[in-house]
Amino acid sequence: MPSALSHDDMTDVELSWIEKKIEYWIRFGHEAHEQVLDRRRRVVSFRPNTVFAFVRWAGNDFGTIISRIDIVRAVEPGEPHQTLPFVRPGGEILLKIEGWPKIEDVLRHVDAIEAIGIDADTVSPDHWRHVHNQMAVGQQPRAYTPEQHRAFLLRRRAGS
Repeated sequence: MPSALSHDDMTDVELSWIEKKIEYWIRFGHEAHEQVLDRRRRVVSFRPNTVFAFVRWAGNDFGTIISRIDIVRAVEPGEPHQTLPFVRPGGEILLKIEGWPKIEDVLRHVDAIEAIGIDADTVSPDHWRHVHNQMAVGQQPRAYTPEQHRAFLLRRRAGS
């Protein structure tokens, strides 16, 4: 039986939405908690080993300042992790893509996975690393298949 988690054991992500200026949002992932700070900001929390996609876009009168998507695994308390703005304490970054055209490619990839009935947050972390690596060198990543997903779930079950 899992032990009770305190909020301190979770990964917090600060989200903001100021139309056409700052848009930080979660594309997928199961939030364990949400705290509304004000009408433009909230903090969502994820349990350890939860995978989520964090999209950040910010712009000003001259155009885009940042556009980025990170697919992150929330870490266990005390586990080594990478730091990431607006994510506390940080996490294991499985995919990091910058630039809106590439982000749209990742979002289409997520849509394709969901279209075959698989929740994107249950996809093998190795697949997200594959997508990151392929896109980093300008290549198209392989599609994620139900067979790959079934094999990943069986490996994970056998390892626990």
